[in-house]
Amino acid sequence: MLQVPHLAFSTISSSIKMKMLTFSLCLSLLFSILIFIDPSSYAADFQPTKLVNKVCNQTSNYNFCVESLYTDSRTHKAERYELAYVAFRLASFKATSTKDHIAKLLNNNATAGQSHHLQRCSRVYKKAVSALAEAYGDLDSESFYMLVGLSNHAAHAAADCQATLKGTRLLSPLTAMNEVFKVLCEICVAVSRLF
Repeated sequence: MLQVPHLAFSTISSSIKMKMLTFSLCLSLLFSILIFIDPSSYAADFQPTKLVNKVCNQTSNYNFCVESLYTDSRTHKAERYELAYVAFRLASFKATSTKDHIAKLLNNNATAGQSHHLQRCSRVYKKAVSALAEAYGDLDSESFYMLVGLSNHAAHAAADCQATLKGTRLLSPLTAMNEVFKVLCEICVAVSRLF
């Protein structure tokens, strides 16, 4: 068994940290772009259910919607209630991971200008995570009337963050994350309209 010496992350120079973060962001961006460019290659192995078709036809990216919903094995047998849980779980995960990513960028020697933009994005994504948590509570209590509003509120985080980043070097890495989150929120809105 090959043993790798343990290196504390704090001992790595900030320029190496920035290169590692940039590489990680580029990989995330590439993956997101591949899904948006040719999503049919990912979703071609199965026939979506009528319910999934109905939901995904209401989004801006049908193939991404289908592919995303079918990452959960329960989707192929899901009724509207189960599908709502799948959709809100996906959106919650993406909102949380984007919020965490923004926090890492803030902690990684961001300039004062970058920090201002990232702090704005951080605030709106915290609100998105909160709105989606509230939606989960509504699903649990079977009170569905606020789901569309909460989904739209969460989707505004992506739009607000994107607008904040316009004209900055931060635009490219977070653009893909914002775009994916926006479509996941569209899925939540479409599922919410089933109730």
